[in-house]
Amino acid sequence: MASLPTPPAQPDDDADAYVGLASDAADRQARSRGWETVRAVPPGAFLTMEFRHGRINFQVEDGTVTRCWVG
Repeated sequence: MASLPTPPAQPDDDADAYVGLASDAADRQARSRGWETVRAVPPGAFLTMEFRHGRINFQVEDGTVTRCWVG
């Protein structure tokens, strides 16, 4: 049986620290900290449920991050 691949390391970042930031500032900060994929979505958007290493997600309302999660 083949061994499972080791996922790449992702930034050690506090997702809650992005809440309250302007969307563009949060995007720049996340990319500067090494996140490979930064995704901003409106509230209630339909999203796939797969976990992706290196991705950070922002829920954005009126240009401000209201929720943030990793994967």
